[in-house]
Amino acid sequence: MAASLDGFIARKDGRVDWMETSDDFPGGDTMDPGFVEAFLKTIDCYVMGSRTYETALRFEAQGFAWPYGDKPVFVLTTRDLPRTRNTVQFHSGDLAQFVNGRLRPTFRSIWIVGGGMVSGECLRLGLADEVRYSILPVLIGEGIPFFEKLDRDIALHLAEVKAYKNGMIELRYEVQGHRGTGGSPLDRAAIRTAERL
Repeated sequence: MAASLDGFIARKDGRVDWMETSDDFPGGDTMDPGFVEAFLKTIDCYVMGSRTYETALRFEAQGFAWPYGDKPVFVLTTRDLPRTRNTVQFHSGDLAQFVNGRLRPTFRSIWIVGGGMVSGECLRLGLADEVRYSILPVLIGEGIPFFEKLDRDIALHLAEVKAYKNGMIELRYEVQGHRGTGGSPLDRAAIRTAERL
């Protein structure tokens, strides 16, 4: 998910209006739709918190397309939320057991969509092997942080940097020294965030 330069994924009330920036960096790459489409095909399922799910439903009600296509979507929540499509399933309980026991045996590429609490918990539990962080050219001062309540340092290795014509910088990090509970690390898990759980 994209974040502001000062590390926020949304305003405190969940708004993301600041993501529409007007910067121009002539030396940057163009976001190729073909590349994006090919990348999305590599994702086998999505995991998100309840507020991220509610944000996706609001965008859809405003006329935007459902961003997750026909891929399975797992929503982490204890609340009773509307289920608008058959691809959505709800889960509450132990996150490590859910990822390692249920998702990992079935899905190769698990994309953690967010929000900040989910992302932080995945890092604390050693469930992620990759972090993708897209920084937009804006400072918003306060809001929901990209990763919430980390209780220790998480060592990362910078694997890739891309700059785009709209001024966005995309960083791809590999998480160092992680091991998911009960086995080897996920073949591929990435953390992106949109809203708080």
